[in-house]
Amino acid sequence: MNEIRPDEVYHLGAQTHVRVSFDMPEYTGDVTGLGTTRLLEACRMLGNGIRFYNGASSEMYGKVAQMPQSESTPFHPRSPYAAAKVYGYWMTVNYRESYGIFACNGILFNHESPRRGHTFVTRKITRGLAAILAGTQDHLYLGNLDARRDWGYTKEYVEAMWLMLQQPQPDDYVVATGETHSVREFLTEAFSCVGLDWEKYVKIDPRYYRPAEVDVLQGDASKAQKLLGWKAKTTFKDLVQIMVRADLEAAGLSAASLMGDTQLYHKEKTASVRV
Repeated sequence: MNEIRPDEVYHLGAQTHVRVSFDMPEYTGDVTGLGTTRLLEACRMLGNGIRFYNGASSEMYGKVAQMPQSESTPFHPRSPYAAAKVYGYWMTVNYRESYGIFACNGILFNHESPRRGHTFVTRKITRGLAAILAGTQDHLYLGNLDARRDWGYTKEYVEAMWLMLQQPQPDDYVVATGETHSVREFLTEAFSCVGLDWEKYVKIDPRYYRPAEVDVLQGDASKAQKLLGWKAKTTFKDLVQIMVRADLEAAGLSAASLMGDTQLYHKEKTASVRV
């Protein structure tokens, strides 16, 4: 930080996997919580007008107190990850109020893209689907299919991050689509892209259940829309298709054939698909 002297800092680094945070709570707290403090302290020490963005999380709402969740909704974290994010959130507010640092929290609801980590459920589904079609995987193992999330397109959410740091005053913003969909719906949409019934390929593995579940998240991004001029544009269906298409191509499959004339493709490829 001292060498680069940045004008803007986007703090996105963390141990971000909720299920893993139960297995590694101390590490998660150190990286996700104290990591935020270390960067804030660096900004304070440099004192050269750095604008700081902290990546907060919708998981902070946990056992939600109201629907949908806005900037004023109380936090009730349900995982070590979420608890660490709450700590980072309030430290960001504290440095803003105590030292006058231009520090913003972006309370981002689930943001997905083809770059999503392989262990996150959305990417696990689209990669698993591609592997099944490529004949390298028989089944997809998942946990709670009834959990509901507000899923948006990461590319648009990054724009919201940037907009926060272009404002005259620092503030905190929810970034979300305002819609909620279950893991089951994501599965249905993904497999229907290639004409498959997900129920024939998906198995439930209790290992993927969380000790404390977050049942539903749905964001209210009206403040971001009003003050930043930001609104989610990519629909849930389009987001799923973007991710499915990317993972099909990454697996060496023709997304155009699979997502176009699926019946013809499956008739020609039956021998290569293990069911």
